[in-house]
Amino acid sequence: LRLAALLLATVAIAAAPAAAARAGPRLAGGWGPIKDVSDPHIQELGGWAVAEHARRANDGLRFGGVSRGEEQVVSGMNYNLVLDATDANGATAAYGAFVYEQVWTNTRELMSFAALN
Repeated sequence: LRLAALLLATVAIAAAPAAAARAGPRLAGGWGPIKDVSDPHIQELGGWAVAEHARRANDGLRFGGVSRGEEQVVSGMNYNLVLDATDANGATAAYGAFVYEQVWTNTRELMSFAALN
């Protein structure tokens, strides 16, 4: 009985950090899903990414909305967004945008932007 209690306590102690890691904030470097893509900041970020791409490419692409994405904690945040946009001919398609953002320095960079097949 004493050995069983000791074994149970050992398992509980070993499992606690794993449970806390799942429940707590994401660690630097780890990618995870964006839980609420309807968050105004995420939608604004997607709109900014399309506008920045359109400015560079001069292709008239217009933002529709972010449908899903992942985020990664770095010295700031990396966002890998999947979004819908409409081209100058009115065709809507899915695009991938990789954005780096550091709020405290007001830095935002569009690292890549491409149509998804």
